[in-house]
Amino acid sequence: MINNTSFALRIKEIMDYYELSASLLADKIGVQRSSISHILSGRNKPSLDFVLKVTNQFSDVDIYWLLKGVGNFPQVQKDETLNTNAPTLFSNANNENDKKIQRIVVFYNDGTFDEFKK
Repeated sequence: MINNTSFALRIKEIMDYYELSASLLADKIGVQRSSISHILSGRNKPSLDFVLKVTNQFSDVDIYWLLKGVGNFPQVQKDETLNTNAPTLFSNANNENDKKIQRIVVFYNDGTFDEFKK
């Protein structure tokens, strides 16, 4: 059985994550705006069709997380291309082989930049 209150909180989490209002979410998944309102208020339980529309529209929403709160949202996929040898802002003082940042350059959209040196 689905806990209406918990389900509504997960729908709100999706709305917050994607910065959607209830009406925008309804439009995006193709349901009536009142459906979202009724689910958020706990008046109605979600139908299977509603759940499938949410998970089809938002591929990072796991159906088990949406229904039962099991798992994570958003689903984080492990990126095998991450460079784990990149320098960090806070280096370990005990390891002399750590790379240290010497300069940071920030570019702005107006063509200017700021340079920060150690």
